Amino acid sequence: MQTKDFSYDLPKHLIAQTPLVNRTASKLMVVDKSTGAIKHAAFNQLHHYLVPNDVIVINDTQVIPARLIGIKKETHATIEVLLLKSLDDDVWECLVRKAKKISLGTKIVFGNGILQAECVGVKAEGIRDFKFTYNGIFYELLDQLGDMPLPPYITEKLTEKNRYQTVYSKHKGSAAAPTAGLHFTKAYLNQLKAMGIQIVPITLHVGLGTFRPVSVTDVTAHKMHEEYYSISDVSAKIIDDAKRNQQRIIAVGTTSLRTLETVALKHGKIIGETGYSELFIYPGFSFKVVDALITNFHLPESTLLMLVSAFSSQAIIKQAYTQAINNSYRFFSFGDAMFLTKL
Repeated sequence: MQTKDFSYDLPKHLIAQTPLVNRTASKLMVVDKSTGAIKHAAFNQLHHYLVPNDVIVINDTQVIPARLIGIKKETHATIEVLLLKSLDDDVWECLVRKAKKISLGTKIVFGNGILQAECVGVKAEGIRDFKFTYNGIFYELLDQLGDMPLPPYITEKLTEKNRYQTVYSKHKGSAAAPTAGLHFTKAYLNQLKAMGIQIVPITLHVGLGTFRPVSVTDVTAHKMHEEYYSISDVSAKIIDDAKRNQQRIIAVGTTSLRTLETVALKHGKIIGETGYSELFIYPGFSFKVVDALITNFHLPESTLLMLVSAFSSQAIIKQAYTQAINNSYRFFSFGDAMFLTKL
């Protein structure tokens, strides 16, 4: 299975640069994951494809202003750091631009010294571990000094930080948004609950595993970076009971899906636990929990495109993406949505 098998040509004007004013106003492509039958709708019509007792699983992670620009103490060179994962005692795993300039002991100053970092670990692929020192509260300093970590294909400035945040975000720790959830408003979630649909939160802090490009030719040679997840006992019981009662489990986003499938692979069912997922899903994967998936339209040759191709088929996803392009759907983080289900 070759990485190039998951390539497609996308006109640049279809890459969404800004979020819509109304989150639920995006387009929704409803795709029968088994037959490839396609219907075109708006996201605020999602409820027409749901039934009472459906269980919608959301990722309640919160994006932090993870992009920091600092000055290297020794040379005064400008250094860009992206916080990926909290390790312990103020140590963070970070992705560093021009990482060759950063070795053990290198010190970086942010914001005239109110936040400082020292490199305490050197890893491959531009990753470094930093020990941060500061006075005050770390996340308050991040709010003051950091920028929201928008993907590089978004070139327009985000005027409202909360638009790169789901309305149900709760637990700080993500270096990117779980973008399928950006389409929901609190009012629309309440409408779904009133229909008898259960909204169940779990957490996966989005990091390098989700957005790192595939750099190998052979898909099976790609290794995912681990990402932290947490499922409460309450959420686990709702999901596991629903699965045994043959209720439909609908994952909002690839991160929710990977979390559920990670736990199911380990235990044969959903239990409450914390851990790290490095599950790479590509065609041939056998899904144990998730019955339907709400997702966005993903980058060519990405692990996310491989995941949705596994959930349906490469042929069906290719057909759906062709229709999306022909119908001027908006792509990627601020783009339109797809609901992969059985019609």
